[in-house]
Amino acid sequence: MPSTAHHNAAKATPKAATPMAFAQAIARAYAVRGVDPARALSQAQITPEQLQDARARITSGQMEALSAAAMRELDDEALGWFSRRLPWGSYGMLARASLSAPTLGLALARWCRHHALLTDDILLQLHREGEHARLAITERRALGELREFCLVSMLRNALGLASWFIDSRLPVLAAEFPFAAPPHAPAYAVLFSGPTSFNAPGAALRFDARYLALPLTRDEAAMQQMLQHALPLTVRQYRRDRLLVARVRQLLATAPDAAHNAQLLAERLHVSPRTLHRQLKEEGASLQALKDEVRQARAMELLRRSSRPIKQVAETVGFASEKSFMRAFKGWTGQSPTDYRHGNAWPDQSPV
Repeated sequence: MPSTAHHNAAKATPKAATPMAFAQAIARAYAVRGVDPARALSQAQITPEQLQDARARITSGQMEALSAAAMRELDDEALGWFSRRLPWGSYGMLARASLSAPTLGLALARWCRHHALLTDDILLQLHREGEHARLAITERRALGELREFCLVSMLRNALGLASWFIDSRLPVLAAEFPFAAPPHAPAYAVLFSGPTSFNAPGAALRFDARYLALPLTRDEAAMQQMLQHALPLTVRQYRRDRLLVARVRQLLATAPDAAHNAQLLAERLHVSPRTLHRQLKEEGASLQALKDEVRQARAMELLRRSSRPIKQVAETVGFASEKSFMRAFKGWTGQSPTDYRHGNAWPDQSPV
């Protein structure tokens, strides 16, 4: 049996989940410039033999070290993606220009607009489509061998910056890419958390549009500190979700089948049940309290606006028996369902 110290050390060992294909893309950027990547690879503790193994994986720390060294040696924060270099500090300038925006939506729109001043090889645009927001990339020239690395990095960097701006997880509802699924496609689940589709019309991320209204929580001092160690933004997974309570409440109201199953509810939110309970607790809420809140609101609406029998109302809002529903309803309102209906019924009650 391993010792406790050995067990803790094993738990602390970073997981190698980043595809070697991304390190190979950086090496190609070096080759295009006629520069030897040996020093950067050494700093990232990647051997030439490992670099050639397309099936290999590296840790986020190795990818951070390799990217940082390459950006400085090539003086190109785009790592060869575009027809002209983006000198060191380019993306920091864009982040600073967005910091004064009052909301995430305005910050991201500003970031997209200013990115067009750096390069016209791609166009970044933020769209609001009903309840969803869509951050999309239009390719204006062929990106060649670095296409996948460019599109993935641009969207992952934007997601990391957006999460940092609001100090919150920004759950991805869908990630879309306009190329066939690569051999390392499973790694996309780590990068974007939500479902990923390939052979899409273009590269894009979709997320809940309510995040666009959240205020930025950072100031210039925080920005200065972040820019000294910005690359982890591309891999950091924020624990806190500032809209989690609202998202759970909405899902409970619109998907009653998920209300009685924490596992199903967590899957639809792309987290584990343990994470769901922990994050709700951090937000001062609980799943049971949210379930009760949603069931109470639905029950009160049915009692006011319909003539359904009490037993049917109880079943509709998820109670196993009429008796348990009546007991819960009296605890919520101080009244029995029948008394509440008599005092609050709408004139045009229907059996809906």
